[in-house]
Amino acid sequence: MKSLFAFCVLTLLLLSSVAVAQDGNQEKKAYLDAVSAGVPFEIQGEYSGTFKIEGQDAKFGVQVIARANNKLAFAAYHGGLPGDGWDGSEVIRGDGSISGDSGTLKSEMGRAEIKGGSLTVYTNENVKLGELAKVTRQSPTLGAKPPEGATVLFDGTSADKFENGRMDDEKLLMEGVTSKDKFQDFQLHVEFRLAFMPNALGQARSNSGCYLQGRYEVQILDSFGLTGEDNECGGIYSASKPGVNMCFPPLSWQTYDIEFHAAKFDDSGKKISDAWTTVRHNGVVIHEKRKLPRGTPGGPVGSEGPEAGPVFFQDHGDPLRFRNIWVKPL
Repeated sequence: MKSLFAFCVLTLLLLSSVAVAQDGNQEKKAYLDAVSAGVPFEIQGEYSGTFKIEGQDAKFGVQVIARANNKLAFAAYHGGLPGDGWDGSEVIRGDGSISGDSGTLKSEMGRAEIKGGSLTVYTNENVKLGELAKVTRQSPTLGAKPPEGATVLFDGTSADKFENGRMDDEKLLMEGVTSKDKFQDFQLHVEFRLAFMPNALGQARSNSGCYLQGRYEVQILDSFGLTGEDNECGGIYSASKPGVNMCFPPLSWQTYDIEFHAAKFDDSGKKISDAWTTVRHNGVVIHEKRKLPRGTPGGPVGSEGPEAGPVFFQDHGDPLRFRNIWVKPL
């Protein structure tokens, strides 16, 4: 069974490139809607389904990531997608590309095709092994209502609760804003939408950050399909990588639900206990009571201290959007 499992995974992921038309985008070109994003966005995404392995159903999840020049990268997960069955085993990775409106994937052991929302796998003898359907997941906390006692920072009616607050034509909050209200211990809900930037890589790919008290950054980045590091989406910058990379594809609405407890200081100003946080990304706990031993560079407050601080959404020059932001003091 193990060898047959490896056969199916390799069929999916050891891929060769095919020619594709160029779209002419510059490296920092960012798309904020699916229509203008075109074919690479249509093919990029999450695929999930089952194959028959020795008479038993085995679930697989595959994340297909768009790259520059219509190239693709792949990550495959045994048991299902992250947060939806992945068993934590080693992720199998590979490359590929697009031709026209479809992807043709090949390996020594077979081939796969992506077209019309399906990823279909065949043997070299053209025997169909299975089909994975494209899925669009939603966070279970999407649209969460502010509880009693919460401060609503943004609900689409005004950006006045933020310094430098700006809304776009969709009445969504833009990046680079700092809340006028300051908080100590709190529960935060925020929804964000990453831009689609297929020609960019790493920290240049829809980069921002959610700063707690203006001091501690929970990274915001298009890290879809990546390994999940402390400088990727969900990471506590320079301190802790997420327990699982729960980043959805760009242009999906995503959620952070964060419980934060501030550092404690004695009367002389000496810190006597670290701040700590529990972070849920798209409903999945990625940090649980994680201590924050120090602040993060780039925030508006600077060094740690006993004073309350704001919520800050960093501007790295990439367009991304926010909505439904509220804070409940604890």
